[in-house]
Amino acid sequence: MRDTVIRELISLAKENPNVELITGDLGFGVLKPYWESVPDQFINAGITEQNLTSAAAGMAMEGKTMFTYSIGNFPTLRCLEQIRNDCAYHKLNVNIICVGGGYVYGALGVSHHATEDIACLRALPGVSVICPGDPIEAKFALRAIASHEGTCYLRLGRGGEKRINTALTDFTIGKAYKIRDAKPLGKTAAVFSTGAILEEVSSACDMLETRSVGTEQYSFPTVKPIDKEVIADCAKRFDHIFTVEEHNITGGFGSAVAEVLSELGERVKLHRLGINDFYCAEVGTQAYLRDCVGISAEKIAQTVEATVYSIRNS
Repeated sequence: MRDTVIRELISLAKENPNVELITGDLGFGVLKPYWESVPDQFINAGITEQNLTSAAAGMAMEGKTMFTYSIGNFPTLRCLEQIRNDCAYHKLNVNIICVGGGYVYGALGVSHHATEDIACLRALPGVSVICPGDPIEAKFALRAIASHEGTCYLRLGRGGEKRINTALTDFTIGKAYKIRDAKPLGKTAAVFSTGAILEEVSSACDMLETRSVGTEQYSFPTVKPIDKEVIADCAKRFDHIFTVEEHNITGGFGSAVAEVLSELGERVKLHRLGINDFYCAEVGTQAYLRDCVGISAEKIAQTVEATVYSIRNS
């Protein structure tokens, strides 16, 4: 996902000399092809995320299409005030790229866990929050935010993610994409996810089909603005909707879905799967930490299966 975005950014920068990338003194192994291709459209601002965000805002005011780049919490929580006051308030074309959403950098501890960023960024008026689930969604999303009016947040995994969304041919900010239809099995449910947890969710849905649970699966690469039509349609047709995110369930993707459902008046039951409002003190790989907090493929499948059977039969 990360490499795909940088390749697409290189193409975009070659097409448009107003595209500029600022990094916070990292990502050199990934960014080297960019600065070698368009050296005059690249700045290393050092470990000064607040300053680089304000600099990006100033350059955007002069007509530049700006991208900032850093890992985990650094381009978001560390400089939230600058994003709010300098970028969002002025509706500037500043696109914040975070590589390492969720537990990508799990071995580095909680300081590098990006688990509150969606909630914080989607609370800012006018900021679009984009969390692609696989490389193809990321590629299309990069193009979309470059031409989108206003400030955008692009939350990426790291690298090596599989392509899951095989039907995607274009990308619209605010649209969810169906990954699979629910097979007519013993029980059915709608399963929504955002971000790179898509691969785990798809594996979980495969498992559920062997356990007599059919799932209609959607990827939501946009958390804000969210696809209200898909949510409303599923709320009419299913008894259960499950949301899955590699993020705190407080204020995140599941909360965004809950906000829509609360105004619909449907009787659908919403179940939010994610980090249950705590900091994970464990240290380990992303896969290990996902399992610890209950969002590995097997844990997701277990939760969905147990829920749809126990609630229906109670």
